[in-house]
Amino acid sequence: MSQQPSDTPAPADRRNRLLLLGALWLSMGLVLLAFRSVVMPFAGAALIAYLVQPLVGRISRVKVAGRQVPRWAALLLIYAGFFVGVYLFFVALVPQLYRELSRVSREAVTFANTLTPEHIQELAQRAETWLSTRGIPVALSNRALEGADEGSGNAAFGFALDLEQFLGDAVKRISVLVQENLGDIVNMSRNIVTSVAAGVFMLFFVLMVAAFFSIDAQAIRHYFGTLIPPEYGTDARQLLERIDRSLSGVVRGQVTICIVNGALTFVGLLLFGVKFAFLLATIATFFSLIPIFGTILSSVPIVLIALADGFQKGLAILAWIIGIHAVEAYFLNPKIMGQAAHLHPVIVAFSLIAGERLFGLVGALFAVPVASVLVACFDYARLKAQPAPAVALATAGPLPAERQPPAA
Repeated sequence: MSQQPSDTPAPADRRNRLLLLGALWLSMGLVLLAFRSVVMPFAGAALIAYLVQPLVGRISRVKVAGRQVPRWAALLLIYAGFFVGVYLFFVALVPQLYRELSRVSREAVTFANTLTPEHIQELAQRAETWLSTRGIPVALSNRALEGADEGSGNAAFGFALDLEQFLGDAVKRISVLVQENLGDIVNMSRNIVTSVAAGVFMLFFVLMVAAFFSIDAQAIRHYFGTLIPPEYGTDARQLLERIDRSLSGVVRGQVTICIVNGALTFVGLLLFGVKFAFLLATIATFFSLIPIFGTILSSVPIVLIALADGFQKGLAILAWIIGIHAVEAYFLNPKIMGQAAHLHPVIVAFSLIAGERLFGLVGALFAVPVASVLVACFDYARLKAQPAPAVALATAGPLPAERQPPAA
């Protein structure tokens, strides 16, 4: 009777090990689910550690006096550069941002002061003329309203609105609303200050945890490697490589594209002379962190402010924004993100809505990276479930023309 080799695990032992490791993974998942309200800061720290990992690796390979730079020293250099950048932002750019916000407030007050009854009637007559030339009979001025009352023919097919009374009533309602909710406004201001203080504390906490993740990255990877059966080690490494390609494209690529998008938007706003160029470019940069929806939301105020200075300027800046996103879609995304990180727009939209519903704005920011990980795992499992020839064809790409099978 032949004996089983000693290095080959018995089926029962292998089954027990798999059940034990599965129970460990399940217990970790249940713990994360039970404490999901405190998971987001640690997820943010892990994301920051992942973002700075290539830079930490490059710095740690540099030799100083014949010795490599420790990882903790490399991380301190990166954090120092980050805080220097934040300081320069506040010193050089925040005053510019404050001046533009003050300008917005002054122009809003000036516009409100110009809304005299005579000016309102002039605006109403201009709107009537513009609409009537396009076949839309609308009565907005007092003169047109009197004519609409006297002549029933125009009133039957037109729309009458006392613009002066409408604006006056709106201003009165807003003033009454502010007076009635003055206490709520004070409480809201206090809550904003408290939220800012809590946000600053959370930022330092997340950076501290990210430093721990980055310094002990090798030990963390080794620890999780012990939770995978040795016979599945090759599959786990291939899956991690696929996840890394997809996640690095989505996270690092999206950050790079945000900076490029904001810079090109700022250049276009300066070229076309759009007001509040720095403020609008800053909004476009941060909103670009949210794919699709962030781009649309940041483009709306840019086009509206440009339209206020003229139809041609609004059309020109809209064409510039479309050109930026065309360059992003057909050049930057393939070059920076790569095909491995490509997600279908439907998946991106679904993940954004799901993340916002579950965790609010923070969930929307994390939605696409999480979706990229899940899609990478799904695709890897799908390919593993196919026969070997199908997997080879899927990974090798299309056959050359001379090797294509003949058409039926």
